[in-house]
Amino acid sequence: MSFQAYLNNIQEKTGKTPSDFKELAEKKGYTHNGKIKDGVKATQITDWLKQDFELGHGHSMAIYALLKGKKPD
Repeated sequence: MSFQAYLNNIQEKTGKTPSDFKELAEKKGYTHNGKIKDGVKATQITDWLKQDFELGHGHSMAIYALLKGKKPD
């Protein structure tokens, strides 16, 4: 599955766009000015996404990659 397909599936499931997740991560304190804060681990972010949005590990990692700066296809 392509990165874009992951993002499309996530949006379909949650109703949230990639921009929404960036904004939510900022509000949760995981990012600042669009960058993941020092000391924030992938597991913190994936655990949040799994709990709050019922995403699987692969989909959670796609959002983590997005927050790390990966661009949609």
